[in-house]
Amino acid sequence: MTDSTSNTIDSAQNAVVLLSGGLDSVTCLYWAKARYASVTAVSFNYGQRHNSELVAAKSIAQTAGVDHRVIDIDIAQLGGSSLTDHSMIVPDGDTDTFSHKNRDEIDNDAIPNTYVPARNTIFLSYALAVAEVTDANHIVIGVSSVDYSGYPDCRPEYIAAFETMANLATKAGVTGHHLSIQTPLQQLSKAQTIELGLSLGVDYAQTISCYQADDQGRACGVCDSCVLRRQGFAQAGAVDPTHYR
Repeated sequence: MTDSTSNTIDSAQNAVVLLSGGLDSVTCLYWAKARYASVTAVSFNYGQRHNSELVAAKSIAQTAGVDHRVIDIDIAQLGGSSLTDHSMIVPDGDTDTFSHKNRDEIDNDAIPNTYVPARNTIFLSYALAVAEVTDANHIVIGVSSVDYSGYPDCRPEYIAAFETMANLATKAGVTGHHLSIQTPLQQLSKAQTIELGLSLGVDYAQTISCYQADDQGRACGVCDSCVLRRQGFAQAGAVDPTHYR
């Protein structure tokens, strides 16, 4: 497991990047492009509340010039999250409750209903399969322990455990082809993530972070993700290119 403090560039190795179309994942995409010989971006059509982020992901991958795979899975049939169940209300953001929440202070009452049960485990499992068939040594995911909404599957110990499992459960792992889970944003605030992305040439105007963006990709401006994003641009002293409705 590696964070952004590592300057190691593996120009002979390949990577798979989880690309949602949001701010964090596009930063990871460009971070990976600067380090690895080949990058495959993987997005998921999983029954999320809107498809604007997938449209953004396709555009971002095309701009970055990377192979892009969109995988169809139906997490929505499981329910349990306002991001997949339209009968549930997406809560407004409250940075006082989570913007600098220590990762060890998580409790069930603090986890918002935007948490999609086991989503990162499901996504990483698919990414693991893609890594095997593309001979990739690394999977890159944009989780953070600093500015996040309290999701349990964003914590470093979870990522470390998944990496251990990945190397036990795959042909690549048991034949000595070690696979690592890279988390370049793990110790970065949203502002630091934006600064990193801008240094790598990311066009954040292409990204959509909102949990309930409309069909035109315009953000609500009030959900957890919008609040953290807006706060991040302000703290980074950068222009917020988000299209709000």
